[in-house]
Amino acid sequence: MTVDQFGIHLGPLYLRFYGLILVSGAFAGGYLAALEAKRRGWNPDHVWDGLIWALVGGIVGARLWHVFTPPPSMVAQGLTTAYYFEHPLEILTVWNGGLGIPGAVIGGLLGVYLFTLRNGLDFIGLIDLVAPALALGQAIGRWGNFINQELYGAPTTLPWGLNIDAPYRLPGYTDPALRFHPLFLYESLGTLLICLGLLYLGRRYAERLRKGDLFLIYLIAYPLLRFSLDFIRLDNAQILGLNANQTVMVLVALGAALTLLARHQRRVRRHELKAQGAEISPAQPVAEADTPPAGGPAE
Repeated sequence: MTVDQFGIHLGPLYLRFYGLILVSGAFAGGYLAALEAKRRGWNPDHVWDGLIWALVGGIVGARLWHVFTPPPSMVAQGLTTAYYFEHPLEILTVWNGGLGIPGAVIGGLLGVYLFTLRNGLDFIGLIDLVAPALALGQAIGRWGNFINQELYGAPTTLPWGLNIDAPYRLPGYTDPALRFHPLFLYESLGTLLICLGLLYLGRRYAERLRKGDLFLIYLIAYPLLRFSLDFIRLDNAQILGLNANQTVMVLVALGAALTLLARHQRRVRRHELKAQGAEISPAQPVAEADTPPAGGPAE
């Protein structure tokens, strides 16, 4: 057995640290989600069974995101979307890096949706309880970027600035004295805080949160984190001259915030009606309490 900068050689088998870290993040997230499932009265086995679907969908989605939105540094090397279509086997080389978190989330959600559809489970309820676990998996998985010497930011004089080896530096940043912002570390710490925040909210405000709220909060918190960090990222993918990730993150955060606000405005209207003396029949199902007054917009 030999160990190098990127992995472990076991005879003909080569275990890359990048992949091992990603898998570790996924299983740490799965363990947390299983604990949350048990706390909420779900069968933890549903989490572990669904994790396989989420992993497959997440990896496919993450890789496709990279293929369709390659960063400028890879475009300069000829690794364009057209190149990947001309060399489809190159799409499978995920161990060399090139995975997009937005695509991972989209693909993972699709995988979980297909899993719940196949097994007759509540999709919204399941993604709600795995929201903190998703953030934890990201916090761990980002350390794979450290191994690959990728996801670093603009030059900095801060004491924690990263030294990047010459082969992994972007054009124009070849001065060996330069140190760079460790964006992977910033995002890792940020997503860890999101995980802890979601766990806190899920317990502290359990009676006020509606099913799906925690995942909506994740869809606000993570995009805002990513949007902020991309200001100091050097190698941003572009769509029509716009920063691809920032544009998508703004749209996702805005959509999630508006959805969360609309859901709780309906609840506020119900409480206002009760405060004004409106009576709800004891025999009326609880779900009907959210129904708007006659003439109001339908849900």
